[in-house]
Amino acid sequence: MTFPTYPPAQAEPPLDPRQSLPTMYDLPSEDPKEPGLPDTFHLDQPQLLEFTFLPPGWDAEQVFTASDLNLYYDATQPRWHKRPDWFAAVGVPRLYQGRDMRLSYVVWQERVNPFVVVELLSPGTEDEDLGRTVQQAGEPPTKWQVYEQILRIPYYFVFSRYTDELQAFHLVGGHYEPAELIDGRLFIPELQLSLGWWQGTYKSMNRLWLRWFTAQGGLILSPGERATAAERQLIESQQQLIASQQREERLAARLRELGIDPEQLV
Repeated sequence: MTFPTYPPAQAEPPLDPRQSLPTMYDLPSEDPKEPGLPDTFHLDQPQLLEFTFLPPGWDAEQVFTASDLNLYYDATQPRWHKRPDWFAAVGVPRLYQGRDMRLSYVVWQERVNPFVVVELLSPGTEDEDLGRTVQQAGEPPTKWQVYEQILRIPYYFVFSRYTDELQAFHLVGGHYEPAELIDGRLFIPELQLSLGWWQGTYKSMNRLWLRWFTAQGGLILSPGERATAAERQLIESQQQLIASQQREERLAARLRELGIDPEQLV
């Protein structure tokens, strides 16, 4: 007779998805079939967004922004991804696991979805960016479906360099609703920042750009702008010092003409 052994064998607990599913090191960071950037605007505009995205309630080391980076969103289809023109996530280390630059953004590893995403319209992507395309049988979901229904990204912006039109969408009740811009900007209370139009020169190009503003509506300067402002302030301080010295010299000369030694007045 065979007697059962005690305690009975236990089933192995399921592995944490971060242990059982592919990581960014396992997934491709680029696809040879995908075209490159359509123009330099798609390089410069995301850079300005990155430089000015400084939410005051978050430590810089807990903020991650990226442009043209693979965003893997479905653990059941680990190779499916989108490649936003720009996105930001808060509450996630700037470096992957605090030590490495990201090759991709893998949501089942990060456990933090992007909070805001920006797409820059181009003729080849306009329909998908604006949710006009329909998922085909056997194909990955559309970009709109991923942002709205799978990742549930709270804020989605679409900006056209050709018409300078900015469209904003806010996730309400599980669906994107158009958000009203005030003076060309949308205030995001969770970030205490506004995103909107700015007419000015960046990378030697004067045009309408998209950038972040403080809650009070002030410009958040890029590193280059901060350096220029500091240099301008230094020049102004030097000019004020020179002007002050010249006034003192003229006063001293006038006193000497009157027979007064200015040194005796000190």
